[in-house]
Amino acid sequence: MSGASVPVPSGRTGRANPILGTVGLLWIVAPIWYFLCEAIAASAFPGYSYATFFISDLGVPDGGTLDGRTLDSPLHTVMNAGFLGEGLLFGIGLALLAPAVRRGLAGGAFLAFGAIHAAGIALVGLVPGSPANAESGLMIFHIVGAIGAIAGGNLTAIASYRAVPQLGRYGKLGPILGALGFVSAALLVAHVLLPAGISERGAVASFMVWQLGAGIALWRARDRAGAGVGSGVGSGSGVGSGAPGSGPSA
Repeated sequence: MSGASVPVPSGRTGRANPILGTVGLLWIVAPIWYFLCEAIAASAFPGYSYATFFISDLGVPDGGTLDGRTLDSPLHTVMNAGFLGEGLLFGIGLALLAPAVRRGLAGGAFLAFGAIHAAGIALVGLVPGSPANAESGLMIFHIVGAIGAIAGGNLTAIASYRAVPQLGRYGKLGPILGALGFVSAALLVAHVLLPAGISERGAVASFMVWQLGAGIALWRARDRAGAGVGSGVGSGSGVGSGAPGSGPSA
């Protein structure tokens, strides 16, 4: 024997990583489901305008007037299914991806912000922004959910750059899309430049676009995975990162 080290196969080298593929599929379906539900609900809402109405107006079960907007959404259950479906699908994907996320501050922040988004958007669907809830005081839960969904989602996109090396080059777009989401949120709060409905949609769509792109990147990365879930976590290589340099160093 020459004394040279003999590489030991990991048992999954060169094989597709089903976890990355599953997460990718969930994150592809989630935003498509969300936007589809929104479009269907909006089509049944008399006089609905994407510029002047809020997204959650589509999920209000009882009619009435709120802040000058006349609410009448016959397919409110469809929109609320969109909110809940997004939260559920993204949340499941996040849980599955957790062992593959880099350990440390970036990874912890990514998981925490992602959980806030999932819980927040689900809360928006569970507690509609209705006149009845505004009168009873339950509207506070809807508002907290909306803030969590928007802020948590865009912070997730930003944190993904250092937390999820499997995203490869796409990871660089996370901070850009997240920043655009916060700019839109700021315009919404300040009520400047754009109609409120457009600003709100910009704040939400920035994360949805990131999620869709991240899903596609993870789906593609499943075939480049060189190790099983858990190998390389904390070493800086990530799980199934494919090739050196596929993500930023922690």
